[in-house]
Formats: sequence, C-alpha cells, structure tokens
Amino acid sequence: MLRLLWNSQSSMMAQQEKLDCISNNIANVNTNGYKKINANFKDLVYESLDRNGYPVSSDKNGKSILQNGTGVRLGEWTRDNMQGGVTNTNLPTDLAIDGTGYFEVVQPDGSKAYTRTGNFLTDSSGTIVDQGGNRLSIVDAQGNNINRVNGPYKFNRNNFNVDDKGVVTIKGSTGNVPLGKVKIANVVGDNSMISIGDSLFMPKPGAQVVQSNDYSVMQGYLELSNVDMATEMTDMLVTQRAFQLSSSTLKTADEMWQMANNLRK
Repeated sequence: MLRLLWNSQSSMMAQQEKLDCISNNIANVNTNGYKKINANFKDLVYESLDRNGYPVSSDKNGKSILQNGTGVRLGEWTRDNMQGGVTNTNLPTDLAIDGTGYFEVVQPDGSKAYTRTGNFLTDSSGTIVDQGGNRLSIVDAQGNNINRVNGPYKFNRNNFNVDDKGVVTIKGSTGNVPLGKVKIANVVGDNSMISIGDSLFMPKPGAQVVQSNDYSVMQGYLELSNVDMATEMTDMLVTQRAFQLSSSTLKTADEMWQMANNLRK
C-alpha cells in the first residue's frame, strides 16, 4: 500500500512538471526564435520479486521476470533545436538564420551570449543591438569586433546590407564597402546550451563553441517559434489525464487505508 502511495505521488509530481513545460511552450508560441522544451521521464528504482515465498514467473534460466517499480520522475528538460518557420518583415535590421548556429552578442558586461532571435535595432551610438541592448558580433578579417561603441563605423537601419554568408557591407560614396562578417557560432552537443532568459543562451561549462558552417543569413526576415500548438494541446490533454489517474489512485489507496483502520477498531 505504501508503495502504491509513493508511486502515485511521484507520478503526480512528474506530470505536474510536464504541464509546466507545456505551459512554457504555449506561452512562447509567438516568441521569435523560441525553441520548444521537451520533458523526458525517467524510471525510479526497480525491485526484483525473486524472493522466497513469492509465486512469480521465471524465464528459461529460472530467474524471475517480474519487477516492481517505484514510480517515475522527470529527467532533464531538453531543447528541440528544430528550425522554426521564417517570415518576411522587410526590415533591414531583422536577420534570420536558415540552418544551424546562433547569433553571437556581447552583453554590457563584456560576456558573450547566443541567440536565434534576430530582431535587431540600431542604437544612438551607431551599433547594431538586440532588444536588450546586447551588441551583435561583427568581426573583421583580423577577428576584431567592429560593432562597438566608438568603433570605426556607424550603422543605421538604411546604410548596411548582409548577404547570405553573413558578410556585412556599408554604403559608401563609391558603393558598398565590405566590413566584416556576422559571427554565427554553434556548440558541440545537442543539449549544450543553457537558457539565461530574454531568448539568450550560454554554453554549459566545458562545452566547446565553434564556428557554424551550415547556415544562410536572411536579411529582412525573422525566425518564428518552432512550437506546434496542436502537439502541445494534445500533450497537455494526455498529461492532465495521467495526472487525474494518479490522483484517483491516491484517493483509492487512502480509502483502503481508512477501511483497514476501521477494521482494526
């Protein structure tokens, strides 16, 4: 009976976390560049019933084939990096990545972060920034970031172009002048990024950041969220039913305990 109660409680906690995950995805269905989160379950300890006095079935080697589980728990949340759709905005400061990788941005404290959200702006200092004021990394042939305060070039929404390879050119008196390249980075490993909020990511400790080579930059476009509402609603209904079943099991176990206590009286 105690095992039944424990199994039901652990299952309810896991299903509740699953619902939290689904709610987070639904809340970000209209967030540009958002990547959905998947919640994965893991089994808790299994106990073999191969003990004296237990009438259990056995395999051909005489070993018990029955096990008694102790419930489930939620494993690590994993991010689905499948690309979302793109939409044409006709804004020259909007950029989308078709392929793998992340835009590298420099935060106010000088640390680097990564994002798939490409709705950039130009600020009063003439640099290209994201919605949080983090500056897009544009590196020249020597690897220096030219998109910085008091940098050699001043950007506005109408004086620069970005080609499909990420090469940035600025309009000059004699035509477009190549300046550098938008830095598109990737991390080795499918789940090596940690979300730090505001659509920004940081690599996990020890994760290797490399230059992405499988991408195309699309100027005037934005990547949409990869959340599929039909899938999320279906998962939510299934999870709610599972939670309800565990709740009913817990209620039944409690009633059985109540009956046993009344018999003792």
